[in-house]
Amino acid sequence: MAYTLKLEIVTPEAKIYSDDVDMVTLTGVEGEMGILPNHVPLMTQLVAGEIIAQRDKETILLAVGDGFVQVTGDKVAVLTDMAIRAENVDEAKAEEARRRAEARLAEKLNDEEVASVQAAIAFATAQIRIKRQRHK
Repeated sequence: MAYTLKLEIVTPEAKIYSDDVDMVTLTGVEGEMGILPNHVPLMTQLVAGEIIAQRDKETILLAVGDGFVQVTGDKVAVLTDMAIRAENVDEAKAEEARRRAEARLAEKLNDEEVASVQAAIAFATAQIRIKRQRHK
C-alpha cells in the first residue's frame, strides 16, 4: 500500500488544489522543507515562492504568496493570499507584474508598502520560474 498525504491549498477566493500526493516541498520562514506522509505535526509561516508536489511520476508546480502551513500526519493545509498552478500562469503578465512592482520600489514607500511590493515581486518571480520549469 502506498502512503500519501492530502495537499490542500486555499486562498480567500477558492480552493486552488486538493489531492493526494506522495511528497510536498515548500518554503517556510525557516527555509525549504520536504514533507512526506506521517510527518511530525507542525505549523509554520509560508514564504512566497513555489510549492512542488510529487504524485506518482507527476510533478505539480504552484506559485504561492505568503501564508501559513499546517502539517499533520496525513495532511498539508496551506492558507495563502495568492496561488496559481503552473499551467495557468501567463508568463508575459507575470513579467509585467514583476516589472511594475520593481518600479514601485523606487518610489517613497512606507514599510508596509515595501513588504507588499516585495511579496508581489516574489509571487511574480515564482510564477515565471514554475512556468519555465514546466516547459523544460
